Amino acid sequence: MEEWTIEQWQEQRNKQGMLALYLYTPICGTCAIASKMMDVVEQLLPTTPIGKMNLNYSEKLAVDLQVESVPCLVIARDDDKIEKVYAFQSVLNLYEILKSS
Repeated sequence: MEEWTIEQWQEQRNKQGMLALYLYTPICGTCAIASKMMDVVEQLLPTTPIGKMNLNYSEKLAVDLQVESVPCLVIARDDDKIEKVYAFQSVLNLYEILKSS
């Protein structure tokens, strides 16, 4: 996954379609596992824009999106609806969530 800046996130939001942003912190053990899962999901969905962002450097975004904890997967759609996923149960679960969005 490519590391996105807030500007890249906003630029992707201006495009048509669904996109996802994986939010993490480097010292979070659960985030390390979730990162590996997201790497697999990204390979399974090559046409879906998926970026990642270290939340330690994106406090404003965390406040704007009302992020409650990490890891967090933010899914944005054309209709400006935002969904947040905190439970990274499995690769299959994440794939199904993104595929159905």
